Amino acid sequence: MPAMMQPIGDPSRGPGSEPLPGPTALRIILGVRLRRLRQERDITREDAGRAIRGSHAKITRLERGQVGAKERDLRDLLTLYGVHDPDKRAEFFEMARHANSAGWWHRYSDVVEEWFELHLGLEEAASMIRTYEVQFLPGLLQTEDYAYAVSKLGYPNTEARKIARLVELRMMRQQMVLDREEPPRLWAVVDEAVVRRPFGGTEVMRAQLEHLLTMAERPEITLQVAPFAVSSAAVGSPVTILRFADPDLPDKVYMEHLTSAVYLDKQEEIDQYTLIMDRLSAEAYPPARSVEFLRTLHAELG
Repeated sequence: MPAMMQPIGDPSRGPGSEPLPGPTALRIILGVRLRRLRQERDITREDAGRAIRGSHAKITRLERGQVGAKERDLRDLLTLYGVHDPDKRAEFFEMARHANSAGWWHRYSDVVEEWFELHLGLEEAASMIRTYEVQFLPGLLQTEDYAYAVSKLGYPNTEARKIARLVELRMMRQQMVLDREEPPRLWAVVDEAVVRRPFGGTEVMRAQLEHLLTMAERPEITLQVAPFAVSSAAVGSPVTILRFADPDLPDKVYMEHLTSAVYLDKQEEIDQYTLIMDRLSAEAYPPARSVEFLRTLHAELG
């Protein structure tokens, strides 16, 4: 049976009753399966768009998981693609219903930028997160006080309530990703300058280093420090690679800027950044030496 036609049963549960990805990931998976159906029937995006009273651009957005599938559109597409079995159609409809539900971050819609919502959804679904940071510690490893300090730096003219909400979002994000039943593997490489910058003052940084040492003890977390001697010129900015267990969910490269983000998913792009990340990991201090380095910095802070 082709992968796209495999029963998904309860779309909130996977095989063995493990939870399926959240709505963002499900939306992308649904788009991948619909694209596969269309291509197997040799139907153009233009013809598919006309079938749902839209354009090829609408089909592109749907297949990329950028928008949810409306029931009427999904019904017409499944008919066009030759999916007539009631049970199989019901599986697609149920999957679309869950894909259109609100993610946990919806409660923070007052402070979450639209471009960041996709990352939150993908991060929640990832089985492995590889990240390289050149200025701040990864959000998943920040203490509350450190997060407050860097948020104030990034939003200097923002009212205190928004800063507090941004920090609350970051702490909830850590809980939803790292404290779930089966957390992803997190492999973080941070530039030496990151752990030397005392954001928030000495006491905040001292507590942050203690937190890093604690997190480094977790079996699913690998933490490395890239000394100043390691050149990061090939990267130039923070980069995160997200990998997923579901074969219908392609890897993503995520690069965040102050007011926007870039998402890459072409295989040649994934391969290029994976090679760069491999090089950085090889040149950085090994995990054990990185821990010793952090302990030395912690001792220097008194």
